[in-house]
Amino acid sequence: MVPLPAPESPLLRGPRVLLRRWRASDRAPMAAINADAQVMQHFPAPLSRQESDVLIDRIEAHFAQHGFGAWALEIPGVTEFAGLVGLMRVAFAAPFTPAVEIGWRLAPACWDQGYASEAARCALRYGFETLELAQIVSFTVPENQRSLAVMQRLGMQCDVREDFLHPRLPPGHRLRLHRLYRIERQQWLAQNRPAG
Repeated sequence: MVPLPAPESPLLRGPRVLLRRWRASDRAPMAAINADAQVMQHFPAPLSRQESDVLIDRIEAHFAQHGFGAWALEIPGVTEFAGLVGLMRVAFAAPFTPAVEIGWRLAPACWDQGYASEAARCALRYGFETLELAQIVSFTVPENQRSLAVMQRLGMQCDVREDFLHPRLPPGHRLRLHRLYRIERQQWLAQNRPAG
């Protein structure tokens, strides 16, 4: 198991959300999220506790290598751990790679309250203003209307001609077809320019 280092990347704050580095105490609630059939319905399978811990280890290794990753999501005054939101380098080859992906995975109790969108905006701001990324992508299966709606609220756009077959899933797999969304840095800056 990769030890959890002292936080080095900045805390990201929104009006209601806090994105922070992982704590050992986050592992059990993240495992519960990853084992939830409703949360994982658009993934190949729920994760075991060991698989969930490996995911967190991979996230921490990504922070160590790149200086950013998927942060733990805290909702102050509501819950110390609601899931994850953040930026990860896409780890497979596809027509749109190399690329940085924005993603999220929240406990069902925190759905439908705008937390994912608010936290994702914090991550986009960091990606575009601090990391100065040229583009950020996101993708999921076309049936995942909840996540597609978040992508659209973030101002991301898709072209169905860019739908792709996920290379880590076998031919014929029910989840192999994925829909790609993108947002360019200049587009995001224009949409989020301060008024006045």
